[in-house]
Amino acid sequence: MKVLVTGVAGQLGYDVVNELAKRNYEIVGSDVAPEYNGIVNDEVTKNMEYVSMDITDKEAVNNIIESVKPDAVVHCAAWTAVDMAEDDDKVALVKAVNVDGTQNIADACKKIDSKMMYISTDYVFDGQGTEPWDPDCKDYKPMNVYGETKLGGELAVSNTLDKYFIVRIAWVFGVNGKNFIKTMLNVGKTHDKVTVVCDQIGTPTYTYDLARLLVDMIETDKYGYYHATNEGGYISWYDFTCEIYKQAGYTTEVAPVTTEEYGLSKAARPFNSRLDKSKLVKNGFTPLPTWQDALARYLKEIEY
Repeated sequence: MKVLVTGVAGQLGYDVVNELAKRNYEIVGSDVAPEYNGIVNDEVTKNMEYVSMDITDKEAVNNIIESVKPDAVVHCAAWTAVDMAEDDDKVALVKAVNVDGTQNIADACKKIDSKMMYISTDYVFDGQGTEPWDPDCKDYKPMNVYGETKLGGELAVSNTLDKYFIVRIAWVFGVNGKNFIKTMLNVGKTHDKVTVVCDQIGTPTYTYDLARLLVDMIETDKYGYYHATNEGGYISWYDFTCEIYKQAGYTTEVAPVTTEEYGLSKAARPFNSRLDKSKLVKNGFTPLPTWQDALARYLKEIEY
């Protein structure tokens, strides 16, 4: 099988390429940079052909995907700077990447009858209540520009293709890029006390674990909407920080605050990021390990 992966310089794209390489698939990786600028290892350098592709350029996307003729496209590229997306001068650009760029890829996949996997987010919902969101729930009420554009990408895929996977994830961390864990480790080094919100509830997602599941999925024809985060129970960002410091051996004090008390975010954040993942098991997929176990492996990976 030949697989094209977009956004290979990001956290998830990098791990998807590595998982595909382990299974000896033919890999074409793409990102907007002229040359690959993510972490380099033997799996990447030996097994991936890199092509520069601006997903907002419809003609370029068509030409590249028609030339590569992948059996599946794993679309990891996205605008993910949630607060910056709220800036008036960025809204059009965020839409161009997350909606129009996704539409370009879906259109190209349709032409060559390729499977497509789109990575989405809990932000497509309104983040209220306490019930876990069902993957097939259509009660969309995004609360910020990022969520609106990721929903637009979902609809671009589902309205264009029959052979698609839409996988919503949350609280992502991986080795190739910035994330909450790296931020909190750096802050904890220089502060005796940190304050972290305690009223936003969800579950972390380790891209190394997620990549295995995504490749499992594209090996099948079990199309549709899915939710995928690590197991281990629902927690707050405060809970997550406490466990990060515990496992890293930090003595930094962690103080819980409400989102209102914290008050620093430009974009509204969901209080309820609980995602119901039971559909994975129903369709024969192996769930991800617990987030506690994922965190331990991640800290070892980044040498903490």
